[in-house]
Amino acid sequence: MKISDIEVRCCRRLPEAFDAGAFRTGDFSAFQFLAVTMKTDEGLSATTFGFAGRSAEGAGKLIADTLRPFMLGRDPRDREKAWHEFRTADRWWGHLPIYGYGPFDTLQWLLSAEAAGQPLYKYLGAYREDVPVYGSSMILSKPEDYAKEALRAKAEGLKAYKLHTPGKDLEEDLEAHRLVREAVGPDFTLMSDPVSTFNLEQAIRFGRALEALGYYWYEEPLYDEDVHALRELTRTLEIPLVGTEVLAKHPYSIAECIATRVVDRVRADVSWTGGVTGVMKTARLAEAFGVNCEIHTSIFHPAEIVNLHCCAAVKNCDFFELLYPVEGFAFGLKDPLPIENGLAKLPSRPGLGVELDWDDIDRCTVAIV
Repeated sequence: MKISDIEVRCCRRLPEAFDAGAFRTGDFSAFQFLAVTMKTDEGLSATTFGFAGRSAEGAGKLIADTLRPFMLGRDPRDREKAWHEFRTADRWWGHLPIYGYGPFDTLQWLLSAEAAGQPLYKYLGAYREDVPVYGSSMILSKPEDYAKEALRAKAEGLKAYKLHTPGKDLEEDLEAHRLVREAVGPDFTLMSDPVSTFNLEQAIRFGRALEALGYYWYEEPLYDEDVHALRELTRTLEIPLVGTEVLAKHPYSIAECIATRVVDRVRADVSWTGGVTGVMKTARLAEAFGVNCEIHTSIFHPAEIVNLHCCAAVKNCDFFELLYPVEGFAFGLKDPLPIENGLAKLPSRPGLGVELDWDDIDRCTVAIV
C-alpha cells in the first residue's frame, strides 16, 4: 500500500457564536483551517482537519509544498520511519510551524486503522470506551458571564468547566473564578487557564487563590518556554500546574520538563504535537514518570474526534477537552460528537469512525493547493 495522492484544501468559515472579543487580542474574525485528504493506490482515503493559524491559504501552500512530496509514495503503515525522516528533513531548513506535520501523521494512522478494519483507538490499543468531557471557555465579557456559562455546562451534563479569562486585570479574573465556584457549588470540577498572563509573583498569588477555591488544575499562567519560573511555581503551589502545549518538537522538548518537574501535567494534541504519533509518544513518556498527559483541544471537531481516539488509548489523561459552547465549533462532521451524559463515546467503525460533512467543507473551501 502506497500513498498515491494528497489534496490540501484551504478553508475559511465565519463564526456563528462568537464575536471579535472571543480572542484576547480582540480580532477574531474567522475560523481558518485545512482539510487534508490522503489516498492510497489500494483505493483507501482519509481526511482530517489541520490548524492554519491566521491564514489558511498561507499555511496550506507551505505544508503542501513541503509535505506532499515528502509523503507521496510512502507506505502509510511505515509511520515511525516517516516520523524520524521528517525530523531530520525539518531540521535541514524545513522548520515548519508546530501544526505542519500533524494532519499528515494523523492520516497515516487513519489509513492504517482503516486497512486493518479497526477504529483508530482499538488499533492504537484501547484503554476505555468513553472519556469524561469538559467545556473550555472562550474569552467572555464580564465575570458573571463565566458563572452563567459554567452553570449551562453543568446542566448539560459536562463533567468540568475551564475558564480562559481576559487577562487585563488580575482582580477581575479572580472575581470570575470566585463567581463560577459559587454558581456551580463545591463538588463540580473547575480548571483555570490564564494563557500566559502573569509574571511569577502574580502567578503565585493567583494560584494560591485557586487553591482556596478548590480548582482542579492551573494551566499555563506563564509562557511555556519560561522554564525556570514554571519550575519555581510548580515547587511553590499545591494545585497541579499544567503546560507545554505550545512547545515545539514533542516529545523531545518536554522530556526535561517531565524529568525535572517543570510542570505537574503536560499537554499534547494531534494538531500542535505532530499528529497521533506525537501525542502517543508524549503520553507514554509522561506515563513512565507517573505524570498525566492532558490532551489539548484541536479546536475543529474532525480533529477533536482524533483526539478522542487518543484519549481512549491512554490511561494518564483525565478529560476530553472541547471548546465551549460546543455548538460554536460543531462543523465538519455529519453528526454531532457522540457525547452522552458528559461522556464522549468512541465510534465503532474503522478508521476515524464518523463521516465528514463534505457539503460544509465545500462551502468553506477558498482554495485547493
